[in-house]
Amino acid sequence: MAQQNGPISQQQQPLPESARGRLVQSQQGRGCFTSDLSVNEFVLAAQAGFVPVGLVMGTSIYHIGIQPARWNASQELTVLTQAMYTARELAMARMEAEADVLGADGIIGVEVRARRYAFSAEIMEFVAIGTAVKAEGGTMALRTPAGRPFTSHLSGQDFWTLWQHGWVPRALVLGTCVYHVAHLTFRQALQASGQNTELGTYTQAVYDAREIAMGRMQYEGNQVGADGIVGVTVHENDWVWGEHAIEFFAMGTAVSKLHQDASPVSPQMTMPLTD
Repeated sequence: MAQQNGPISQQQQPLPESARGRLVQSQQGRGCFTSDLSVNEFVLAAQAGFVPVGLVMGTSIYHIGIQPARWNASQELTVLTQAMYTARELAMARMEAEADVLGADGIIGVEVRARRYAFSAEIMEFVAIGTAVKAEGGTMALRTPAGRPFTSHLSGQDFWTLWQHGWVPRALVLGTCVYHVAHLTFRQALQASGQNTELGTYTQAVYDAREIAMGRMQYEGNQVGADGIVGVTVHENDWVWGEHAIEFFAMGTAVSKLHQDASPVSPQMTMPLTD
């Protein structure tokens, strides 16, 4: 997992020649950038002093292994957890490597998506995509302690708000845990039948699994020297692992305080004109 092995190094993940050719060509003359930002996000990023330099992405098609679990034991499926971690980190590292080629300071609006292919239930593709941006003037130290471009899954509007209040994204951080939830014994199932009662076995297992995922995400935030993590989401996915196996996936943007508010933004009330 991330705590044990750390993030995947960009140097270990060379870019395909097709991607490198596209990026190098886009640098020549800086004629036209690409971006998945909306018009509002683009304008607000520019107001914050960041110009898009290109759409960047990374992908990894990964074969997920098999790990048996005891029928009556709640436990982490470490083989599957490691696979989900590694596949996502490979995709993100390649996205960051593309941003590096463009000389970007960071990537905003990052999405990390997963999809399965019909030709194999054990194969999944992970895609990381976002808009690489560069600070105008280039005088601010915005990269992570490891020298990588900062990453953030926040929208352009949220990025602008953070920046206006003196905060800067450090890295998109994640934590995952694939967990097997023990089956109820015959006696436990019989006792719960027809009654309103908490299923303590299930509650404890799901609680533990979420805590593991969130703890790993927080660990990654500490690794980049962040003051906090914003925009946190926790998703549950069952994918293809069968009965009673579930992945808990936590993701957020680690942020640091760069300076005090120069001109605090005051919210204004707006009222829609539609019913």
